[in-house]
Amino acid sequence: MTEDNKYISRCLKIAENGLGNVAPNPLVGCVITNNGVIIGEGYHKEFGGPHAEVNAINSVKNPELLKESTLYVNLEPCSHFGKTPPCSELIIKTGIPKVMIGTIDPFEKVSGRGIKKMEEAGIIVKSGILEKECRFLNRRFLTFHEEKRPYIILKWAQSVNGFIGNNNTTNTQAKPVWITDDKLRSLVHKWRSEEQAIMVGTNTALHDNPELNVREWKGKDPLRIVLDQHLRLPGHLHIFNKKIKTLVFTSANSARSNSTNLEYFSIDFGSKIVKEICDALYTKNIQSLFVEGGSRLLQTFINEGLWDEARIFTGNKVLPEGVKAPEINGKLFSEMEFGKDKLRFISNQ
Repeated sequence: MTEDNKYISRCLKIAENGLGNVAPNPLVGCVITNNGVIIGEGYHKEFGGPHAEVNAINSVKNPELLKESTLYVNLEPCSHFGKTPPCSELIIKTGIPKVMIGTIDPFEKVSGRGIKKMEEAGIIVKSGILEKECRFLNRRFLTFHEEKRPYIILKWAQSVNGFIGNNNTTNTQAKPVWITDDKLRSLVHKWRSEEQAIMVGTNTALHDNPELNVREWKGKDPLRIVLDQHLRLPGHLHIFNKKIKTLVFTSANSARSNSTNLEYFSIDFGSKIVKEICDALYTKNIQSLFVEGGSRLLQTFINEGLWDEARIFTGNKVLPEGVKAPEINGKLFSEMEFGKDKLRFISNQ
């Protein structure tokens, strides 16, 4: 591993600490070296707070060393005034002579401007170091700015024989079936805390009555989203308790007035409903969406081709009948086992 790769890898590692706290900003880590020794590092900890470059520079005990040092960062330093001043200007001010970058920032207010500003100030800049890995870390941020939609993660658990639960269409009192080990709930709640929004369909909200929070993990509750075209979901469901911000997608003729933590948004429930959902979430600056069910909603995302990764549990359980699991094709990029349960990660090629 080259020196550049080594320190960008470190940037990626510490940047992960911001997951769930910095959105809609990207995950960024920064390392400063002097003669092959790390003298400072930092990461973007929370939205609105100092950026990684600021935290790294401030961590250097002897600022005079900065004039002989190299700064590594996994994403291009910003060049505009936002919640904080431009990091590229701070780097120039400190006299750092070399900056090594993982990947370019596609945000329209940056997009190469940070690099240009530093180069014009005489700084040696190199980019494209571990670019694939850097892009994967910020896949939510990059998808949002490059494709103008949120990064979409599908998740479900299915039995050995391909069912995701009971057929509850005629029994609204039926309880949801937990197919995998109960201990995996904390993992799912961790995943929820890492995304900006979580979504279920009408039937899942009605029959499972999910809370869609992160009660079994320390982190932020995502925005709850539910489809309810004709407003047939009863108000006693957990999703309407107003404890967490909730968005209800409904049809134009079913719109209701908004209230605290509860918003109704009209969309066209036509053949391209997922595109409608993505367009609406883009306008609301939602960069990632975690879709938990049910089967019909998941299959709709799959059929429209608007998904990025799927996380599929297969539990060591056979259901005699029920709702068939979604059918999906993609590239298997990771696989794990939890006792007798299996977990597959699939990407949309």
